[in-house]
Amino acid sequence: MKPALKIIAGGLLFAAIFVVLSLSLPAQEKATLPVLLTSCGQSPGPVKIEVFMKRLKLDFSSIATATANDLIEKKKSGKPYKTLIIVTGASLKGMGAAGISISDELERTKALIAEAKKEGIKIIGAHIEGMERRAQGAASGDNTDEQSIDAVCPQAALLLIRKDGDSDGRFTTISRSKRIPMIAFEKNMELENVLKSLFTP
Repeated sequence: MKPALKIIAGGLLFAAIFVVLSLSLPAQEKATLPVLLTSCGQSPGPVKIEVFMKRLKLDFSSIATATANDLIEKKKSGKPYKTLIIVTGASLKGMGAAGISISDELERTKALIAEAKKEGIKIIGAHIEGMERRAQGAASGDNTDEQSIDAVCPQAALLLIRKDGDSDGRFTTISRSKRIPMIAFEKNMELENVLKSLFTP
């Protein structure tokens, strides 16, 4: 093959790969503002998302212990939430500081998700703290992280997952079995571009 043809062929191959990669992303799963950001398990994960939401100047509210009533009241105001991001992963310290148990969190989250579905709000289940926020890194006998994941991710319309937290295929399994699109990213710094993509028309 002549050098010029090799260059053209290489360019076409690159273009084809780019298209495939683009199509592999859940581009059709765009999200809409405003957003309610909360936690299931009171881990510090939501704070990391807040940083990028603020930097992008996205319309959002962050309520650590958001309830179904927060969705109802926002709807009554005439400016209902369109997207609900629930960050999974439990912190015994965080729940202790809030004076709540994992049972309280699961009950609150269940009611919150039910109301979000009733209102047609897109639910995004996020896990952005890697394996350190998984049962594998928790104290012996503590499975609160996994309970948090089970309460949210199978109910979500989209999963936002840091890859190292899926090293055992936990989220991939949920995504495939429930047919839920999943966006996986390597590092938290990539969250800015992910969020920009999600909320940009």
